[in-house]
Parts: sequence; structure tokens; C-alpha cells
Amino acid sequence: MGEIHHADHGWVTPAVSYFVACVGAFVALRSARWALVSEGRTRVVWLLFASTSLGAGIWSMHFIAMLGFSVTGVEISYQPLLTVVSLLVAVAVVGVGLFTVGYWRRRPALALLIGGLTTGLGVAAMHYLGMAAMVLPGHLAYDRTTVGLSVAIAVFAATAALWAALNIRGTLAVLAAAPVMGVAVCAMHYTGMAALSVQLDFSHSTQGGVMALQFIFPLGVGLGCYVFFGSLAFAVSPSKPSTQPLLSGPAAPLPPRPPRVPPQRRRPMSGVGTRR
Repeated sequence: MGEIHHADHGWVTPAVSYFVACVGAFVALRSARWALVSEGRTRVVWLLFASTSLGAGIWSMHFIAMLGFSVTGVEISYQPLLTVVSLLVAVAVVGVGLFTVGYWRRRPALALLIGGLTTGLGVAAMHYLGMAAMVLPGHLAYDRTTVGLSVAIAVFAATAALWAALNIRGTLAVLAAAPVMGVAVCAMHYTGMAALSVQLDFSHSTQGGVMALQFIFPLGVGLGCYVFFGSLAFAVSPSKPSTQPLLSGPAAPLPPRPPRVPPQRRRPMSGVGTRR
């Protein structure tokens, strides 16, 4: 059994990964709010930006945290194809959840349930695909109960984030929601890591892997720059209703909920069931 370490560099990797998750969540929440008050192509662009920001933020959080992961006595590398697939899964499934909430406003409770479940399962799938991309001389095993708990945390975190996008008013409220989302994402990650055990087998092939600093680190830096410059663009771009910046100015107003149409009672047909 291999001895596992989750923070080889102390609190550096957990702290940086948490910061990246918070930035991605904040940009995504702001983008989703502006999508709700937009129409046509503008709404699609906002939702796409929210999806890529949140998906890239969660993926970057995972692999930055994995830079501090090690197993005593072995080198860990990653399969490039499966690593990229995990990123695409994160962005695509988060996008499904956000587009569900963005376009299914007539039934907000059902949209929130479907969007939160889809997004949470996508986050969990990204995490375990990223783990499956690891190449080391051994076999990975997971405790099923802890895995189930990590998936439940992911679904809860995704649902809470989407609820915040739909209901929270004001810039400070959105700013407070992003760190909460970051805590939930990190909790999901480290709960999933707590489920892991490694059975070393030095006869196991380790071909086809690339070291994290050679492949994942540059990709993570690129995604981090994307989210950072996206947030910077928000900070300097004025919103349409005012000259306030999109990022630091007031949050987009919540769109009015569509009115509920009361069910109409059936009227008796003329001449049927009436007395003279």
C-alpha cells in the first residue's frame, strides 16, 4: 500500500487552488446574472462565458491541488488525452446546467433541480476522470461511501451556485457566494481524495504519461489567465444601464418571474346536466 500525501508543498497548493475556484465561481455567477436579463445571442454568449469560467475554474482547482499530491517512492504522470477530456467534460456539463437555468425560467424549481444535479454530476465526473488520467506503478481503489459523499457535495455545491445566480441580489451578496462555492468545490475534491488508496505494483506499465509540470501546469496557467483576463475585462467594461463596471458595479437586476396562470375551471356544456 502506497503512502499518500495531499499537500507536499504545505498550504501553497490548497490555498492557490481555492483562490482559483473562487475567481471562476465569481465570474460565472456574474455572467449568469447578466445572461438572465439578456436576450438572443447576447444571452448565449454570457452563458458560454459562465460555463467556461466555472468549468475551467473547477478543473484548474483540481489539478493545482494535484500538484501537491504524491505517493511515497513513485513518480506520478498524467495521460494527456484523458486530462483534456476531463476539462471538456467539466465545461460541457456545467454548460448544460447553466443553459437549463438560463432558458427554463417558467419552472425555476425544476430547472434548478435538473441544472444542479447535472452540473454536480459533471463536476464529480471531471474529478474522477482526472484521477483516472494518473499514471503510476500501481492500482487506484476507492471507498464507495466516501465517493458517494463527494458526489453529494458536488451536487449540493452546484445547486447552491445556481440558486445564488437566480436569487441573490447585490454585488456584495454575489461576492460572498463565490467563496462559499469555492469551499464546496474544495470540500468535494478533498473528500474524493480521502476515498483514494493506492496499491503499488512496480510491474505495472507507466508508459504514455507526461509529468504534471510539463503538461498540466502550462495548461492550467493558460486557463487561469483566461479567467483572470475575463474578470479584468468585466472590471473595465461598463454595463448598459449605467457606467458602472460589470464586475465591481451593481449586479444585474433579477428578471421578473413569469406570472402563474391560474387553472381555468371547466364550464358545463350548454344543455348538458342542466335543469329547466
